[in-house]
Amino acid sequence: MTERYLITAAEIAALSGTAKTHFLNANARRNNKSLGDLAGLTGLGVHLIEVQPGHESTEYHVHHHEDECTYVLSGTGLVTLGDEENVIRAGDFIGYRAGGLAHTMRATGDAPLVCLVIGERLEHDVGDYPRLKKRIYRQVGLPWNLVDHDAIEEPSGGKK
Repeated sequence: MTERYLITAAEIAALSGTAKTHFLNANARRNNKSLGDLAGLTGLGVHLIEVQPGHESTEYHVHHHEDECTYVLSGTGLVTLGDEENVIRAGDFIGYRAGGLAHTMRATGDAPLVCLVIGERLEHDVGDYPRLKKRIYRQVGLPWNLVDHDAIEEPSGGKK
């Protein structure tokens, strides 16, 4: 198989993408074209996503170790950053710092919200779903672990 570096606009347009529903939020549905995978990227996830009006891009979450960002290509939406909602539209950029504010996007208006979403792919990450009071632990090669916040214990004498 030949290594891919260039994915043309025609190829991207011809891709049907993958319908994804977040495992913790049935309203978080999007069509996902994994451009980074096509180009063989391993350290970054690069996805062209389309979210239909009224739907969210993902469950409200924050990563503790991975940065991610979104560039809005078309459509309108609301991005929730912490406790604030902000209108987003074509040309807007959102940077989600590791350990920063929890976030999600919701498509508004009559047309789909189309975005380029980029995120790190570290071997280990921890994420929180604050509204659901759950934490996810991800380690390459191991099953993901999802736990309730109430079940997380901190050992005495542990470092902060």
